[in-house]
Amino acid sequence: MARHLYRCPLRWSDMDAFGHVNNVVFLRYLEEARIDFMFRLAPGDGSPSFSGGSVVARHQIDYLRPLVHRHEPVLVESWVTKISAASLTIAYEIKDEEGAEEIYVRASTLVVPYNLQTQRPRRISAEEKSFLTKYLAEPGEDAGTRAA
Repeated sequence: MARHLYRCPLRWSDMDAFGHVNNVVFLRYLEEARIDFMFRLAPGDGSPSFSGGSVVARHQIDYLRPLVHRHEPVLVESWVTKISAASLTIAYEIKDEEGAEEIYVRASTLVVPYNLQTQRPRRISAEEKSFLTKYLAEPGEDAGTRAA
């Protein structure tokens, strides 16, 4: 299984009064990584995949340790843990670098493809499913481990 890697810069405004990245800001980091991941397919090749829109139906986030503000970016690793007919679940780890053992956040997001014209959820297309399958975790693999 492949993981999508996104290097996310930390901003001065991300910091709380204690010098840590504020808990709410982590959702923005997840959003930036998710947008980079889901819209890789569409730009440049004329593909309509994911360009019609999507909505977040649920976030789940575990804060494992504080992230002290610094100038170096964090790495957001993303992969798919579930694909159904009309939704997908993306898992994430936020850490210092690929392969790092210390993780700041583990999270997941339930995403529903959405038709902006009809204002209704839609099904995942065959093209989208093909793309997502490249990032699909192996059966039995939990969110915090890699396939061996």
